[in-house]
Amino acid sequence: MTTLKSPHKILCRYTNHTSKFQVIRITNISHWFFERTVIPWETVIFETFREAQLEIHTGIMMSAILSDIIPCTQLTQPYDMSIKQSQLMRKTA
Repeated sequence: MTTLKSPHKILCRYTNHTSKFQVIRITNISHWFFERTVIPWETVIFETFREAQLEIHTGIMMSAILSDIIPCTQLTQPYDMSIKQSQLMRKTA
């Protein structure tokens, strides 16, 4: 897999600071989909488009509610060579 290479793409970090499972999702980018389950206290690092908005769904899977929408520009993480390959969830367009 290749990394997203564009000035319009950013590296983001999100941590689930709750005791519940969360589903994070980006749905505002046409022809592009991102969704991950984040266990309590887990940190997820991912690349996405600058204009993306991260939806946070919290609760039990069948009754999870949309608890927040965060612009991904507020989750930016500097690119760092020490980030392990396994930590980075890559998505190509």
